[in-house]
Amino acid sequence: MKRLFVTGISTEVGKTIASAILTEALEADYWKPIQAGELDNSDSHKVKSLISNSKTVIHKNSYELKYPMSPHAAAAKEGVEIDRFHIEAPETNNHLVIEGAGGLLVPLNEEDTMLDIIMPDYKVVVVSRHYLGSINHTLLTVEWLKLKGYDVVILFSGDEHPSTEEIISKKTGVPILGRINEELVFDKATIKKYADILKPSIDLL
Repeated sequence: MKRLFVTGISTEVGKTIASAILTEALEADYWKPIQAGELDNSDSHKVKSLISNSKTVIHKNSYELKYPMSPHAAAAKEGVEIDRFHIEAPETNNHLVIEGAGGLLVPLNEEDTMLDIIMPDYKVVVVSRHYLGSINHTLLTVEWLKLKGYDVVILFSGDEHPSTEEIISKKTGVPILGRINEELVFDKATIKKYADILKPSIDLL
């Protein structure tokens, strides 16, 4: 069974939309280990509202933090310390899509980062969105993952930017899963459309 960890090159790059598409394409289970902020409209709620299949199970967060901050800071405000050994993937016989919080090196506590909860058998999907500095952020994220021995693919998010994508592809040397374009709305129909478009590539992960 596939275990796909979705990370981004920064915040607000489209990880949750990407996670919903991957979840729908594979009819996979979904798990967000750490949710910081928006507990009444969390990423788990959003993914559930965007998928169409009836097979997916949305698993409970390991940590639910009230403040929309870096996990270590949100936890500190609540008097909680995040223990990465308390973050255990749910048991399932299905594929599993795991959505990270923020970028790869977002701190969980004084020692650990998001990278420390990515298991060796996970394939990592890096969501890259175009903005000034995104080439640097993408290359740093991908190269660090490669140094740690992970299988990595890139999923572009937002309007096409050929020169940026070409240099990222050339310098990282990792597969490009595809693109999620800008859309007026991301609803169930849009997620299903992208799930169908990307499914052949996702199946090869």
